[in-house]
Amino acid sequence: MSDFWAQILDFAKATTHRVGDRLLQDFGQAQAQEKADGSLVTQSDRWADEELRNAIAQAFPDHGVVSEETEHIFPETEWCWIIDPLDGTTNFARGLPLWGISFGLVYKGTPVFGYVHFPPLRQSFHGYWRGDSGLEMPTGAFMNDRLIHTSPDAPSSNHFFNLCARSLSVLQQPNPCKIRMLGVSTYSFLTVAAGWTLAGVEATPKIWDIAAVWAIAQAAGAAWTPLEPETIFPLQTGVNYSRRAYPTLVVSRAEWVETFLPLTASIGVKR
Repeated sequence: MSDFWAQILDFAKATTHRVGDRLLQDFGQAQAQEKADGSLVTQSDRWADEELRNAIAQAFPDHGVVSEETEHIFPETEWCWIIDPLDGTTNFARGLPLWGISFGLVYKGTPVFGYVHFPPLRQSFHGYWRGDSGLEMPTGAFMNDRLIHTSPDAPSSNHFFNLCARSLSVLQQPNPCKIRMLGVSTYSFLTVAAGWTLAGVEATPKIWDIAAVWAIAQAAGAAWTPLEPETIFPLQTGVNYSRRAYPTLVVSRAEWVETFLPLTASIGVKR
């Protein structure tokens, strides 16, 4: 691994773990407020957002930042971190131990590295996705530094399909798998990357919900299927991404996309 990518990984690991350890002290005790879009925010979200942005500015002063809580406009920089300081705020505020910190590193508008840390579970995922970037970089997806890959299994009633709260229309049709709802966009897709779940759908994820897992899931072998005709990446300089949602289906293998895709017919705008 080159010095650059070793630095990126070490930084993401150390920073998310440091912030996560502090968030554990507030877990289940933070007072939540409702934002304009109906989602919850706590002082812990705001504190973590500032800590992460300051850490990036100190370690990588030439890199831009897009964050759920403060910075929504994609900057004019070659490299940009897209962060969700606390994914799963409702779980965090209500005492459910499924929430995490998400770091996505974007090169020329497209994610090439992701790191997501879940402090209560002591699970950390990271991955590298070269795509069409032309970068010399590592490959693979990992959980707690161990290589992971999507499941090779065919859909069955003994496998899982993850939904979000806004994709319940899927329940109106027969499903080849058991349904699970985790309440955390990143974790929903990462369970596919880890081989625990065969597919997951999110109806309204924002760019900070998917930037990190875009890299990790595809590095693990998953098929990423947007549910709208517009491409997600590359992101465009000067665009405000605060209101843009990206309905998405992630499936363990490309051959099973057509099995799960019809279930999502009412989500997004079909191509």
